[in-house]
Amino acid sequence: MTDLPLVLFDVNGTLSDMGRMTQHFEEIGVPPQLSAHWFAAVLRDGFALALAGGNPPFVQVAEDALRSVLVGQLLNRDLDDAVAHVLHALRELPVHEDVPDGIRALAGAGFEIAALTNGSASTAEGLLERAGVREQFSAVLSVEGAPRWKPAPESYAHALQALGRDADDVVLVAAHPWDLHGAARVGFRTAWVDRAGSPYPDAPTPPDLRVTRLTDLVDALAR
Repeated sequence: MTDLPLVLFDVNGTLSDMGRMTQHFEEIGVPPQLSAHWFAAVLRDGFALALAGGNPPFVQVAEDALRSVLVGQLLNRDLDDAVAHVLHALRELPVHEDVPDGIRALAGAGFEIAALTNGSASTAEGLLERAGVREQFSAVLSVEGAPRWKPAPESYAHALQALGRDADDVVLVAAHPWDLHGAARVGFRTAWVDRAGSPYPDAPTPPDLRVTRLTDLVDALAR
């Protein structure tokens, strides 16, 4: 085991600013709140398919859920164009504003940093490149190469094998309690990024650390 744990980041919503999707739903003429409904449907369907033993491509699940959500909406363009617009925007999201400084602080403190996403590796790579922090990541992993999506145990095992680390030598950082719960169940330490000041739900395993900004993570890990 190395002196410092590896810091493994979730990507969608943890690093990428999914809140920006509301404007892209408005751009196709539908209420912005449909964005949250759509992303919840993506997770629901992806989790259900993974539970049944599948590992569907994230973009396929995202498109299917989007077409379902847009049924009956008064779009300002045809359905195929609307779907293409939203999915393109998903691939071009920015990071949260605290991400670049937080990542650089971790790297400067000597932590190895990696990412594990339920989305595509290429989308995650592009996100980090645009933010100017890709070089701080030793690996950008996707469950595309695993048997199932997170939070299935096999997804985290896939990351451990690729990274050459033991579970107790990794801290998973995520904005989603379901991801933290899955990681804790296989022995990872966990850190919750709670930018909204939300209450942590009772059912999932509590996180080991809680920060409101990534720039606070270095100090939290040091403590």
